[in-house]
Amino acid sequence: MASPWAGELELEFAKRNQQTVLTRNYTVAPWKIQRSLYPEGEEVCHCILLHTAGGLVGGDRLSAKIHLQPQTQALITTAAASKIYRSTGAESLQNLHIRIDEGANLEWFPQETIVFTEAQYRQQTRIELAPTATLTMWEIIRFGRTARGEKFLDGNWRSHTEVWRDQSPLWIDRQYLNGNSEMLGSPNGLNNYAITANFIFVGAIVEPELITRIRSTWEQGNYQGMSGVTRSLSGLVCRYCGDSSSDARKWFQQIWHLLRVSYRDRAICVPRVW
Repeated sequence: MASPWAGELELEFAKRNQQTVLTRNYTVAPWKIQRSLYPEGEEVCHCILLHTAGGLVGGDRLSAKIHLQPQTQALITTAAASKIYRSTGAESLQNLHIRIDEGANLEWFPQETIVFTEAQYRQQTRIELAPTATLTMWEIIRFGRTARGEKFLDGNWRSHTEVWRDQSPLWIDRQYLNGNSEMLGSPNGLNNYAITANFIFVGAIVEPELITRIRSTWEQGNYQGMSGVTRSLSGLVCRYCGDSSSDARKWFQQIWHLLRVSYRDRAICVPRVW
């Protein structure tokens, strides 16, 4: 039996003249970061994260630390969908710690995560924001390999995300799904859908007019499923529940564009790996 992975990732971004530069790139397999890309100019550094093992099995432990120095802008995505494989009992764990300094902005957009039935998984994310830093992130989770008719009828999914500023919480979100037919069908569970997705923007006040525009993108997009848009004290949270990861991503990209234009005066630049 193969030994579980204990992967590590440490990334640090710094400002050099007008360019955001990846100054620290430390990885332990299965993590790997591809070279920095600048498809929208030197101010925003795009990085593509690769998981060389293709997914997590029971017992795997992955940790990542990401630090954005003042005034930097970075977009991080993944090269492909992530997979959480079935486990015979051992839990796989991912820990993510992000620090975003004054005036910096991180866009954290991993591709879809597919959770196999009988998977045992827990993820913990902590983000620390400086006073004028902002974070935009999303997560798209498919429960079960639906293309082959699989449902998430056994297993566990746990997620705990915290965003802090000046030792005060800005946003805390805990999710726990225990795979069974009652959870799949319940309105308080997946409501017979296969995908849940979250879009979070935190670090700045979102005006009600922008919230209205964001809600209208769902109404005008003819998307299938359910959605919600909530304004918080320091940002917003958008949630999707449905059967189409492409719908979730398309809607999230519309939200991302509206926020980017409003807060960065810059149109979105979709990574080529998508």
